[in-house]
Amino acid sequence: MATRLFEEKEHASSYQKYRFSPAQEIQDMIFSYLHEKLNKPYELAVDVGCGTGLSTKILSPHFKKVLGIDISKAQIEEAKNAVKLPNTIFRVSPAEEVPVDDASVDLLTACAAVHWFDIEKLLTEVDRILKPGGCLAFYTYTLNMELHYKYRSEQLTKLFLEVKDFLTNYQNEKMHHVQTEYKEIFDCIPYTDKLRFLDIMEVSSSETEVELWCKHVVLLASKPK
Repeated sequence: MATRLFEEKEHASSYQKYRFSPAQEIQDMIFSYLHEKLNKPYELAVDVGCGTGLSTKILSPHFKKVLGIDISKAQIEEAKNAVKLPNTIFRVSPAEEVPVDDASVDLLTACAAVHWFDIEKLLTEVDRILKPGGCLAFYTYTLNMELHYKYRSEQLTKLFLEVKDFLTNYQNEKMHHVQTEYKEIFDCIPYTDKLRFLDIMEVSSSETEVELWCKHVVLLASKPK
């Protein structure tokens, strides 16, 4: 069963203000994999659980058309206000019911979102909409994080880990997918051509001197041709 969180207007506003965009290393990894599997030009990309469009807009330069969907009307409203690209549209829709034709999608992505979905239903829908040779990319940052700021890095990281450990007692059960680094989700992907990456990446905001380093997990897979 899909888990519905972050749907209110206040949540959506905070997402748009504070959440960081996908790291460049992840973007490069996804598009390199796609280039290996499909020839250009690329017609359609779909970003499921798109939130306010931070992960959707990176797709725009590579595709003729981009669709971002999210179950939250407030998130989609934020996305429409924040991302104004001529080839990118946003719709309210569950990830398990993508409003596109069969075998029409070159790439489907989900950034820090797939663990909230009904995995079995989502993968069935992904198989319906991907073209032969089309790709999926599920990726997220984990809670294995370090904070770096001058000589205070060790103290900041220690404080962060203490807060994280305390809050873990109250987290949603779906977060176990993140804690196990998407291993179960990876195993559920029905395609034989699939890869799982784990790496530490720097995700720093241009608005702060504090650097955030965190472990990311990336799942890539290609539908058989």
